Amino acid sequence: MITRKPKGNVRRAMLSDMIFIRAFEDRLAELAAQKDALPGMQILATGQEAVAVGVIGSLNPDDVIISNHRSHGHLLARGADPNTLMAEIMGRATGVNRGKSGTLHLIVPEVNALMTSTVVGAGPPMALGAAFAQQYKEEEAITVVFFGDGAAAEGSVHEAMNLAAIWKLPLLFVCENNCWAGAQSLAEHCAIGVIASRGSAYNMPGELVDGNNPDEVLETATRLAAHCRAGRGPALMEAFTYRLRGHGEHDHQHYVDPEELALWKGKDPLTTYGTKLTEEGLVTLQDIQSMEMEAARRVEEAVAFGQSSPFPKPEEALEHVWVNSPRDRQ
Repeated sequence: MITRKPKGNVRRAMLSDMIFIRAFEDRLAELAAQKDALPGMQILATGQEAVAVGVIGSLNPDDVIISNHRSHGHLLARGADPNTLMAEIMGRATGVNRGKSGTLHLIVPEVNALMTSTVVGAGPPMALGAAFAQQYKEEEAITVVFFGDGAAAEGSVHEAMNLAAIWKLPLLFVCENNCWAGAQSLAEHCAIGVIASRGSAYNMPGELVDGNNPDEVLETATRLAAHCRAGRGPALMEAFTYRLRGHGEHDHQHYVDPEELALWKGKDPLTTYGTKLTEEGLVTLQDIQSMEMEAARRVEEAVAFGQSSPFPKPEEALEHVWVNSPRDRQ
């Protein structure tokens, strides 16, 4: 249960960010449906925007984030440049990784986004290393790792939780439970109803939040981040939300009961949060329309930037593959 509401300017900003993330990914869905517009598969987080803005809103600039294959919202909420992010998704040389990572393995060091990976369960062990480095260097920063309910069953996730707890690392595990792991429902792949309850098995706090309520996500993430930052060890937050699109844009969700999908569309966080802020007098319908127009403008600017950018040259394939140490550079 949320104990306090964030300030009005914070809540308006979260709504604006959610609208922008949705517009960005809706445009990706359109492009994915066009022949040769985007390379590779597009895996979106439509319906999960409240988790991204709430968790990222709890962090300090020096904190590290590690994401998974549904990373666009996390990166945009963190402040990644939408132009270079879109260019990377398009495989262009002006992208954040010079067109070499595409959409599924993004790294944005300027916003402390250490890595994303499409390998299910790959993030938590990497996050373990980042949090260990923070502890070793006696930094005040923490690491946050996002993973899905499907990844929660991976041995790598359990091993990372266990070791983080033993070493009391400053690591916040965020499970985005969107009810589906590929085409398998939560009931088909998870032996327990609440993944957050696993926290007690690793001697760390475990809390379940409404992942469609950015206020609740922000409040809980802020409190758990403070726990990690105080040297008290890791924490686990499960954000219960829903994936409104298929696993990827190739997936038409034929396995989903239409009534279930309609139910969750009625809980769309953009709609419900916009209505809440309107009823509280923090925004007007005109404000929301202005946010939507500005989001559309920024997205089209990003698309134009990406489409006007060149593809990497073949001879650049082996450049920027390794990071050389200062000694090697000398």
